[in-house]
Amino acid sequence: MDINTLSKIAVDALEDIKGDQIEIIDTSKVTALFERIIIASGTSNRQVRALANNVHDKVKEAGGEVLSIEGEDTGEWVLVDLGDIVVHVMQPAVRAYYNLEELWQVTPASKKNKA
Repeated sequence: MDINTLSKIAVDALEDIKGDQIEIIDTSKVTALFERIIIASGTSNRQVRALANNVHDKVKEAGGEVLSIEGEDTGEWVLVDLGDIVVHVMQPAVRAYYNLEELWQVTPASKKNKA
């Protein structure tokens, strides 16, 4: 399955269960491990788990492969590994704390010169 199709399936699955602040980050220039990261927020442990499970189910229904799901025990941060795409579903406080968007940005923030 091509990366764009897989990405669309994952995002649609997140939108189905009202995932919030869905963001897709192209990591192909940063790492060879995967091509995209999809990050979404859920308002509770239950919703975070439901969002991740829906991604799992929709990808499987479309004939895609789910390598693993991690973090379902707590439901604060659940990772769904789709191979070329890694989906992170997090509660807002956890998402703000780890700030994956900044960590995986392609262009580093400019640094002030010390003079």
